[in-house]
Amino acid sequence: MKKNKNTIIETAKQTIIDESNAIANLVKFLTKDFENAVHFIHNSNGRLIVTGIGKSAKIGEKIVATLNSTGTPAIFMHAADAIHGDLGNIQKNDVVMCISKSGNTPEIKVLVPFIKNYGNKIIALTGNIKSYLGTNADFVLNCYVEKEACPNNLAPTTSTTAQLVIGDALAVCLLELNHFSSKDFAKYHPGGALGKKLYLRVKDLTDNNAKPEVQLTTPIKDVIIEISKKRLGTTAVIKNNKIVGIITDGDVRRMLKDNSDISQLTAADIMSKNPKTIQVDAMAIKALETMENNNITQILVEDKTAYIGVVHLHDLLKEGLF
Repeated sequence: MKKNKNTIIETAKQTIIDESNAIANLVKFLTKDFENAVHFIHNSNGRLIVTGIGKSAKIGEKIVATLNSTGTPAIFMHAADAIHGDLGNIQKNDVVMCISKSGNTPEIKVLVPFIKNYGNKIIALTGNIKSYLGTNADFVLNCYVEKEACPNNLAPTTSTTAQLVIGDALAVCLLELNHFSSKDFAKYHPGGALGKKLYLRVKDLTDNNAKPEVQLTTPIKDVIIEISKKRLGTTAVIKNNKIVGIITDGDVRRMLKDNSDISQLTAADIMSKNPKTIQVDAMAIKALETMENNNITQILVEDKTAYIGVVHLHDLLKEGLF
């Protein structure tokens, strides 16, 4: 059993090494054609149509998803479907990228002449630049790999990884030419934790929370009632609507432990001065970072110097920002 485990780990290691070496080798194949293809896509008034068959089609779908999410309009068209009616997807100003390891796939060889007849430019993403696809394309992106990670050198493994990496390189170059920012990224990714990290602000959380507050002279009994009533585990201590301190559940417990008579105590006696605060228009993820860095579970919110409310760690948990 131990031998089998070692064999599995060694096989996995060798697969990763083989694929990483092949990816590093792709740098040598970046030519002026790659640069020209990027500029042509960027300057076109159409979309990038990505097509392929088999495993290359799966890679094409992922490349399209990456392009669309980073500001380059793209659609996927399966090569087999293309020659059975889906050629209508290609519009006048579109650019077509055909993905094929061999460059001699029958469906691709049938498809290429039709695309050329329409007058659309063709980008070949192939491991064989001397293939039918490579010699008939306007731009050739070389994704040659010496061998597959598959021990029989048959199953598309290293070759599809290479295709994906070239696709990522293409998308990132276009992203930079489009000056695609994190704000743009947020527009295309509004759902889930990723989107919320980019658009959710502190204000979006405080608007739904109570606003616990006491004065410096507030008796301890009333402080405890305020904390319990607002259910955020804390209260701000304010003066002229400005934060001068904070009292947490922990402060109350320590006070009860250290004092047998609390009847004369006020908020000023047990509050922590100079509490951590955050501005109301700050990103919610910044509130999380501040809490983590300071080992706290609540943070007081200000609008410039005016007290606005509280953000609790549970608010961020509910939004899935962890």
